[in-house]
Amino acid sequence: MLWSSIATVAALTAIVNGQYESSPPYYPAPWMRGGNGWADAYEKAQAFVSKLTLLEKVNLTTGVGWEGGPCVGNTGTIPRLNFPGICLQDSPLGVRDTDFNSAFPAGVNVAATWSTRLFKSRGNAMGMEHRGKGIDVQLGPVAGPLGRAPEGGRNWEGFSPDPVLTGVAMAETIQGIQDAGVIACAKHYIMNEQEANRQSTDTVEFAYSANLDDKTLHELYMWPFADAVRAGAGAIMCSYNQINNSYGCQNSYTLNYLLKNELDFQGFVTSDWWAQHTGVASALAGLDMTMAGDQNLNSGDTFWGSNLTAAVLNGTIPQWRLDDMVVRIMSAYYKVGRDTASVPTNFNSWSLETNGYRFPEANESFQQINWHVNVQDDHAKLIREIGGASTVLLKNTKKTLPLSKPKSVAVIGYDAHDNPGGPNSCSDRGCDNGTLAMGWGSGTANFPYLIAPNTALKAQAAHDGSKYTNVSNNYDFAAVAKAVTGAEVAIVFANADSGEGFITVDGNEGDRKNLTLWGGGDALIAYVASIHPNVVVVLHTVGPVIVEAIKQHPNVTAILWAGLPGQETGNAITDVLYGNVNPQAKSVFTWGKTREDFGTDVTYEFPSDPPQLNFPEGVFIDYRHFDAAGIEPSYEFGFGLSYTTYSYSNLKITKQNPGPYEPTTGMTSAAPTFGTIDYNPAHAEFPPGFHAVPQYVYPYISGPVPTGLPQNWPAGSRDGSPQPKVPAGGSGGGNRQLWDVMYTVSATVTNTGSVKGTEIAQLYISLGGPTDPKIVLRGFDDLILSPGESGTFSYDITRRDISNWDTVSQNWVISNYPKKVYVGASSRNLPLSGVLA
Repeated sequence: MLWSSIATVAALTAIVNGQYESSPPYYPAPWMRGGNGWADAYEKAQAFVSKLTLLEKVNLTTGVGWEGGPCVGNTGTIPRLNFPGICLQDSPLGVRDTDFNSAFPAGVNVAATWSTRLFKSRGNAMGMEHRGKGIDVQLGPVAGPLGRAPEGGRNWEGFSPDPVLTGVAMAETIQGIQDAGVIACAKHYIMNEQEANRQSTDTVEFAYSANLDDKTLHELYMWPFADAVRAGAGAIMCSYNQINNSYGCQNSYTLNYLLKNELDFQGFVTSDWWAQHTGVASALAGLDMTMAGDQNLNSGDTFWGSNLTAAVLNGTIPQWRLDDMVVRIMSAYYKVGRDTASVPTNFNSWSLETNGYRFPEANESFQQINWHVNVQDDHAKLIREIGGASTVLLKNTKKTLPLSKPKSVAVIGYDAHDNPGGPNSCSDRGCDNGTLAMGWGSGTANFPYLIAPNTALKAQAAHDGSKYTNVSNNYDFAAVAKAVTGAEVAIVFANADSGEGFITVDGNEGDRKNLTLWGGGDALIAYVASIHPNVVVVLHTVGPVIVEAIKQHPNVTAILWAGLPGQETGNAITDVLYGNVNPQAKSVFTWGKTREDFGTDVTYEFPSDPPQLNFPEGVFIDYRHFDAAGIEPSYEFGFGLSYTTYSYSNLKITKQNPGPYEPTTGMTSAAPTFGTIDYNPAHAEFPPGFHAVPQYVYPYISGPVPTGLPQNWPAGSRDGSPQPKVPAGGSGGGNRQLWDVMYTVSATVTNTGSVKGTEIAQLYISLGGPTDPKIVLRGFDDLILSPGESGTFSYDITRRDISNWDTVSQNWVISNYPKKVYVGASSRNLPLSGVLA
């Protein structure tokens, strides 16, 4: 209990004492400098922005309002330069709200492959589909929520509650998306860890405030965003919630100091849809683009647009801040090659009909709005591969799997079957009817088709000449008994769903109410196991569920977690069940025996307003908590079986000598401006005879510009003079020396079985301090090995890998505590260890 008790008490004491109940101000907003591989894009952006008028600059920062364009988010256009504006579109697993697109496996699934190749390939395929639809910005990937609470509704959109695994997946996905010529938008920055009260509701006026300490913020939640910045992410979306009682999209500390200064982020920050709460204040705090542009759904009002124009005209917002917003946006545009990769937007988020209104809220401009461009290419092959490679084999006794032409098969459970209304019958997948292949909410895409397990398994049985029976009703035990009687194997499918909070499914308002299976799945499995000696359980879940009783039942001979595999789900699970694919997946979260084992939970109701969501556990979430508290899980983080076996040997540690760590010093240049501003208010008014579309957001002003306003803006917020550099910053993701190689570790992995397979070798480090986790993941690799073949796992341990965040010096330091490295097959199966001397 040592690690847990000390860290928890320290963090809780800090929160109770008020140390983290407020977010410190930090001004001014850092201006882009064109470093970290952005130089060419920055130069092009400067040239472009220098041509723009005030109104045109404002147009690029402000969304045109909900349903004001074909995409889920659209900025204004620049007709004079034939620039169509910026199109932003969900989602992190495919193109949302269109047709002839693919439905990819969720983030949690691709993470379970532990394959950087598949991380990047999936990102690139999604990027190509967004590119083909005429989209500039893909709203993904996701590192927030990280997954603090297993019940969190949108955890599945991200990758894992481990920051390193999530960070690697973020970086590879971003590179894949942007290699396709589309801007990746990493989200939701930061601490968006649950759906309950993430926004104001009928019962509370304010969104919850995630209250946490500086060390936790750096060592856990910021870690994957640092990797995203280092990978060159063009955009980052700020979140709905508050962080230490300051809203995420106007939090000067998290945006100006941490993101743009310490992490040296060179792209642009866009708000989540209607996460902006102020006009001038959000601009000075580091927000660069506002979505959807109106103040709330279909309001027609805006914090920016005409108000931003007026704020520049009356001198409230300096030109350099507006110019920096636009240069950041256009630099991201040029960095990914949108100037050569873009095609006209050829779909419409608000209708799948070929013809419709361009402005549906105003019933104006009836025209062709969809061209039904097929962007699927051969991505189904990749989707099927990821589906199989992400299926975790949790249990396999009595040599049940792989199946080999069984005489008879019974497939049980609605989760194996098609949704009777079709896979897209519920808007944004907001139901749990039929097999579960993605969660619900804005992080979804329409299925072009969905191969249900029942379809694929029935085809396999027909090919093998096996007798096949199936039951889709979880509650018809009589039919179930009849179907499984005499079957050689009974395969029971069950699921657990979750999603975004604007949809409620079976009383689950985004976040899960519990960690049990849905639709009576637990009772169904127990019943089948009570009458049949050979039961295989397949789980399509958004995260961990309580499986201890299932695991311990002797008649449950195999358990597989298939997650949310996308459109090829049936084919993928059939590949694994029949041995065409040897499981390589490892669990990306811990499976607790009880809900209480996790030590964290969603807070569904708050006694105060603003709601205070304290994070007393600090960095101790998921396996870090289980290890520290001495809790035995059902299955540990990193666990996964195979149809073969592996051994580990020959650990070698080589010390490198990169030299001492040097904090960044010096001053920035002064804030630049590009072009000139026409300060004549008459030139910013609506042109004579201009037809304004109702509820559309324009940059034009109406009437006189307010002057003589109180100038009580935060100290330094409008100061464009040279500023001191941050010691922990200076390069993308932080100080460049954090990536100095300190040690090189290698080990031999041997396939000791009879089947070719892929082993995921994992490296963990003990940082050694009394308030550190027992171990933390730092590296991994997927090794493809034939029977009897050996391969070498190698990892370069960086300075960052063995550092802690020091709150006094505000920098990363290597403590004096002894450090050890561990290599093995999971977080609790680490046969090799050595001291980092």
